[in-house]
Amino acid sequence: MITEIISKPIGFIESDLKQRYETPRQGVLAKGSTASINLLPKKNFEQAVKDLEGFDRIWVLYQFHLNKNWKPLVTPPRHTRKKIGVFATRAPYRPNAIGLSCVKLDKVDGLKIHISESDILDGSPVLDIKPYLPYSDSFPDSKTGWVKSRLENIYQVIFEKKIKELNDKLLGRENVNLLSYARVQLEFNPTDTTRKRISLSTKKISKENQFVLAYQKWRINYTVDEKDKKVFITSITTERTEIT
Repeated sequence: MITEIISKPIGFIESDLKQRYETPRQGVLAKGSTASINLLPKKNFEQAVKDLEGFDRIWVLYQFHLNKNWKPLVTPPRHTRKKIGVFATRAPYRPNAIGLSCVKLDKVDGLKIHISESDILDGSPVLDIKPYLPYSDSFPDSKTGWVKSRLENIYQVIFEKKIKELNDKLLGRENVNLLSYARVQLEFNPTDTTRKRISLSTKKISKENQFVLAYQKWRINYTVDEKDKKVFITSITTERTEIT
């Protein structure tokens, strides 16, 4: 019986997603995002990618390199009421820390494979690449257990120009991307105050309830338009003081 398997990276991910809190629930939710797989040189990988460019999507197997331990039970972001067995989730806290993502293939340029709609963090070691085949990889009528199979309840998270500019300052000053964090946290269930990071503010804006999303010392203030499924980020504060 084999008791140990040794895998070596074939390359590494280059992406704007630096922290775990920035990653979307699934890559398909990361519309407009771009990244690349940088294959290692002197491994004959130039020949290994021959004819890959004819596929719209590829499977990427990679390592959750920021995870140092695993958990048998986890609380998935879209299922906040009880813990789920890790093998029934896509959570990164796995015994062998192996991730699997189906990403959009944009271009193959030598040892650089350009991808989009990716949820893979920057620096992730890539273990393998396989083509996505709709006839064998897609089963739309399959049961999905505890997971809701549709995304009709997804919210659009909207940031004003001044909020984006403020986020850029914080990113350069403190290396924190609050907008990516807000997008991931608020695209589902943005009014659920039973979640530990969401609370209802006492402040009113245009007769609408103002919600607060907490992350470390920062507070992201927002309102929700339930009819149009939109979340509006109104300000970012820390210790009750608005950041400018």
